[in-house]
Amino acid sequence: MATVPTIALDAMGGDYAPDEIVAGAAEALKGAQGQLRIVLVGQQPLIRRALERYGPIEGITIRHASESVDMAESVASLRRKKDSSLAVAIRMQKDGEADAMVSAGNTGAAMALSLLILGRIPGVSRPAIACTMPTATGVCTLLDVGANTTCKPEHLVQFAVMGSLYHTYAHSVARPRVGLLSIGEEASKGDSLVQETHAMLAVSSLNFIGNVEGRDILPGAADVVVCDGFTGNVVLKFAESAAQVIGGMIREAVQSSAMSRLGGVLIKRQFAKVKQRFDWEEYGGAPLLGIDGITIICHGRSKAKAIRNAIRVAAMAARGQLNSHIKAELEKVSVDATA
Repeated sequence: MATVPTIALDAMGGDYAPDEIVAGAAEALKGAQGQLRIVLVGQQPLIRRALERYGPIEGITIRHASESVDMAESVASLRRKKDSSLAVAIRMQKDGEADAMVSAGNTGAAMALSLLILGRIPGVSRPAIACTMPTATGVCTLLDVGANTTCKPEHLVQFAVMGSLYHTYAHSVARPRVGLLSIGEEASKGDSLVQETHAMLAVSSLNFIGNVEGRDILPGAADVVVCDGFTGNVVLKFAESAAQVIGGMIREAVQSSAMSRLGGVLIKRQFAKVKQRFDWEEYGGAPLLGIDGITIICHGRSKAKAIRNAIRVAAMAARGQLNSHIKAELEKVSVDATA
């Protein structure tokens, strides 16, 4: 893996493409001092127009792609769009022209094309989307958050291995605490999937702390929380909504009277720090762990800040050779994870 990573950025993916995608790339390269390269993939005239406001930027190039994938487009239609910006960006990894890919476009399409073009890491049955969530003590990695709505125990064990390694490299935690999301702390709680997974994780080499409940996530009881994609997606969307609603309620309360407005001025700086910690844009994108490459999936509403941070996540995974470590660790886990 190159010490100076090259990131293929899908410039046509997302609600605010290409302007905000290009802006995120420009921000990511500020102060990079030649230690990062970005290839903007998409319709060249539109990308050039978006780049005009920044002038020459060292480390940025354009790869023309004549097509794009709509946010609501069916996965079945992807095979016909071989020159979509998403497909071209992913294929650049396959061809050795890029070390990672970032997209705020269609999540289903990003997953399907990554599997089709890059394939899985040997031994991985189901790739998983790993999301960073803020907690009272730092952050935790929650996976899967949408790639697999139904799972086997063997799949969740693989998610735990991949999530633990990702958390180590992304957040510098030597031995992350791994928790299994359930409806109770006892090993006997949960459905058969959770109970069987618990038994397998209990004898693994991971730092497994047992079951965790939904109420344990935000206090920071575990560094890595494992669940199926259906459950994880519900948890993620609820957490995003809760943060927005509570933030809005606090703002309304602060504006309710002259006295409260004065108090708001006094705590403005502290409130800003808390708001920043719970801002999903600060964490960029979520890696699709388990594919034989690096695909970072961003929220469709991502603007420049989120794209900049997603590029940071992609560069970190590339520099740290995350997939090589996942491959080595999975070889130690002897489970039959046949889909």
